[in-house]
Amino acid sequence: MEMNELSIVITTFKSELKIFTCLDAIPSNIKTIVVENSNNESFKKDIEKKYKNVNCILTGENKGYARANNIGLSKVKTEFALVLNPDAFLEINAIENFLKTAIKYNDFWIIGPGNDQGVNLNFKNSDTIQVNNLKGFAIFLNIPKFKGKFFDENFFLYFEEIDLCMNVKKNGGKIYLSQNIIIKHEGASSVNKLNKIELEKSRNWHWMWSTFYFHKKYKGIFIASILISPKFLSSLIKVVFYTLTLNKEKKIFITLG
Repeated sequence: MEMNELSIVITTFKSELKIFTCLDAIPSNIKTIVVENSNNESFKKDIEKKYKNVNCILTGENKGYARANNIGLSKVKTEFALVLNPDAFLEINAIENFLKTAIKYNDFWIIGPGNDQGVNLNFKNSDTIQVNNLKGFAIFLNIPKFKGKFFDENFFLYFEEIDLCMNVKKNGGKIYLSQNIIIKHEGASSVNKLNKIELEKSRNWHWMWSTFYFHKKYKGIFIASILISPKFLSSLIKVVFYTLTLNKEKKIFITLG
């Protein structure tokens, strides 16, 4: 299987200090699509000038992680696509091992790296195991299996990959992890430090909304409301308290979180 059967999709949001390290590790013969959630023309120009295999799409505004990924995936013409976080770094032979695993387990819908999954994995006597879900920092997709339907765009941030995996399992698809595939992931560092305050102000809201929407989707609005109400009330009380005490810094970082 050749590398020209693979495209890479990376969604960014003010990730100028991380994306270049990520792109440096990608072989120059792999078509890569960077979807930047802004209208930063200089970002696009700098990337496309340095990397001839990269096409940078500007969304014009922050459309969220799920929607931006879908924009990138809609441009993919190859059989496989790797959705990669900008703070992820491909180790040696990672792409080769993705493709080898795709050949060996050709019924796959998703393949993920065996490292940094946050769970105790038991590979036993095999280098590859089936799982129900995986972390979203590196998701290798068998494009034809999805028939053009990838991430649920009602998720702006958080829970997208969990929902994607649940849809795969619902449709009888298979998800594999391979311990031969290693991808370094820094985690929570895609956004430049100077923009972290801006992200912090919205992150907690999106976490709460995604939690509510996820449970509403799978358990109904009543259960979702019960599950989210304690956190919502706690956040509301904190916002009121810090507003009354004029503690603007605390208000920023605790708003709806």
